[in-house]
Amino acid sequence: MSGEHRREDSPGSRALSGADVRTFIVENLQLKPASGLPEILLYTAHPGSGLSRLRANDTEDSPPYWAYAWAGGTLIARHILEHPDIVRDRRALDLGAGSGVVGIVARKCGASRVIAAEIDRNATSAIGLNAEANGVTVEVTSTDVLSRAPPEVDVILAGDVFYSAPLAARVLPFLTACRKAGIEVLIGDPRRRSLPLAALMLIAEYAVPDFGVGSTDQAAIGGVFTLAADG
Repeated sequence: MSGEHRREDSPGSRALSGADVRTFIVENLQLKPASGLPEILLYTAHPGSGLSRLRANDTEDSPPYWAYAWAGGTLIARHILEHPDIVRDRRALDLGAGSGVVGIVARKCGASRVIAAEIDRNATSAIGLNAEANGVTVEVTSTDVLSRAPPEVDVILAGDVFYSAPLAARVLPFLTACRKAGIEVLIGDPRRRSLPLAALMLIAEYAVPDFGVGSTDQAAIGGVFTLAADG
């Protein structure tokens, strides 16, 4: 992802427990309709959130992507809301779940089971809170599923998982293996630089907000893709 975030110094900060992270999110983020998805409530960052206080929980020192609206997830969520049969009565994996918005929409549209795969420990707390705020249940795993065999699901929903070349090099073989195992794959992306377009087939396009272009108020025309037949 191309957005940059200013890091505030927080000397002497200590890692918080999962319960403490949940409390922090509730007390410091705003629960409001998701950008581009007014049907869904999400705990969302604002200028006074003080998210730097959660950095001690992040072993990779990555920005808090889960607290912002990224186009890839919004694209898939919008597509599912318009075509709920994609997930109805099916098992879904929300890959790189972030805020959990895609999995939440899948559950609201009738998915029988949703697993949100997310390695950011702060994000896993946010996913649970966001699911509760929307009246659904989403299972959360912090396992690096990219290093595992294809999961026992019917559809994989992957929003914004090609935001860097190293990650793309891991994600594409995983998704290809999943498709060969009979799992449907949907990818949402505003055509970021590392998206392997040659291996994909466009299904739909939407104009959605994208924090990756610097503001949640700016729209990006992005696509929902599946793997091409020879991908």
